[in-house]
Amino acid sequence: MGRFMAEPGIPFTRPPQRGGGIFIALGLVLGAVFGVLAHQPSLGLLAGLGLGVLAAIALAVRDRR
Repeated sequence: MGRFMAEPGIPFTRPPQRGGGIFIALGLVLGAVFGVLAHQPSLGLLAGLGLGVLAAIALAVRDRR
């Protein structure tokens, strides 16, 4: 599937890594929404950011195996 991304003459050795940025973006948006509902938008934004970063790191670690 990703063979077309390899340089000519260099065999493709591993599949491309997945992107975890979606977890960070969703964490920020959903954290802000839940924060507004709880009357703490800044706290919700930071909590969403933290959870999104943790999910992105978990995906990166899982992808390395």
